[in-house]
Amino acid sequence: MKQLSILATALAASTTLACWAVAQQPPPSSSMGALMEGVSAESRACITCHETSTAPVVVQQWAVSRHAQSGVGCFECHQVDKGRKDGFEHFGQFISVVVTPKHCGICHDQETREFEASHHAQAGEILGSLDNILGDVVEGRPAAVNGCVKCHGSVIKVIKDGKLDPTTWPNEGIGRINPDGSKGSCSVCHSRHTFAASIARQPESCGYCHLGPDHPQSEIYAESKHGVTYRTLIGQMNLASRSWVLGKDYSAAPTCATCHMGATKDMPATHDVGTRLSWTLRPEVSIHLANWEAKRADMKKVCMNCHGANWINNFYVQYDSAVDLYNTKFADPAKAVMAKLKAAGKLGPSPFSEKIQWTYFELWHHQGRRARMGASMMGPDYVQWHGFYEVAKTFYSEFLPEAEALLPGVTADIKKSDANLWLQGLSKGDRDTIQQYYQKRYGE
Repeated sequence: MKQLSILATALAASTTLACWAVAQQPPPSSSMGALMEGVSAESRACITCHETSTAPVVVQQWAVSRHAQSGVGCFECHQVDKGRKDGFEHFGQFISVVVTPKHCGICHDQETREFEASHHAQAGEILGSLDNILGDVVEGRPAAVNGCVKCHGSVIKVIKDGKLDPTTWPNEGIGRINPDGSKGSCSVCHSRHTFAASIARQPESCGYCHLGPDHPQSEIYAESKHGVTYRTLIGQMNLASRSWVLGKDYSAAPTCATCHMGATKDMPATHDVGTRLSWTLRPEVSIHLANWEAKRADMKKVCMNCHGANWINNFYVQYDSAVDLYNTKFADPAKAVMAKLKAAGKLGPSPFSEKIQWTYFELWHHQGRRARMGASMMGPDYVQWHGFYEVAKTFYSEFLPEAEALLPGVTADIKKSDANLWLQGLSKGDRDTIQQYYQKRYGE
């Protein structure tokens, strides 16, 4: 059965790739001629040059896009005022390589305003965070340039004559700060130069950033029932639909975009990915977001398209209980211990001076996030083995002993709490029950 499942997945993926490859084939010359007639003279000049010299595939990608069908060409997106510092003269026109949300907003005003209000647009604010100190200082600047800022974004710097600083460009970070003052990059989701909504609707597009040891949403989704169903029934997802309304244009499975951004029959689509989130799972201790009840109600409206009210409400009971467990049993006590160690002068001048600071960072930043995010997206393996198991192992076998070594007695209250009575040992009855189970099941 497992081999059949793998085969089905492979066939679905190959079908998708085949369809994508056909869509990307350059249009016949007659079609290109019609497209050329529909765009401005400035854009026709760009196309005539680029389709035979530099980056001809860019022209082919544009030619199959809705931009091309709507008469939006190269010049319409790349032209800038002469006062813009990253602009330069190019064959008689003043243009910039960087196309920003401000530019996209000329036509896509509502989407741009929603994006600007989102946490995505603020992603570049990591530049002053503990994460960035780790990447930029502890690891080294090239690590941050080729790692952190590729997802989060950075300030795009201009050196001279409109040329872009190679340490800041290329950069498709979702929260990059552009030369015109705007934040973000639409093309990180709507891959240029096709700018297809069908690309942004697929989970792989989100997985460009949302994966790995500290925020593995892509992997969690892939193991969830949602992800398995999507991959199996991808041919029924109608990803290229103009409206893409759940329950109207498709019903096979949800993707990231469905739940966090997508339209339903009674709710419009949004480019603010946080409008349906009730918890923030990023920090050391999870907290409810502002207006979280209303945001949760909106997410429930999406869920109601596929699930009954009782199922949805019970899911949130289970999810909330996992977050509360992490907060109360591990996060709050660990954070309190770190505060005591700092007050006692036991931590060095750097956020990573002492071993316990690394231990604590991985406890909440990696393991704690995985547990919480696994619960939020119904990925049981990430809740348990990649999540709470790692949290518990690190908390009890590393964090508490390291804290005691630095400041004896600092963990005494934690060890005496009801949540940690197990540290005093299992009762004989509990040990006998476990032994009997293994004898019955495995003959041991």
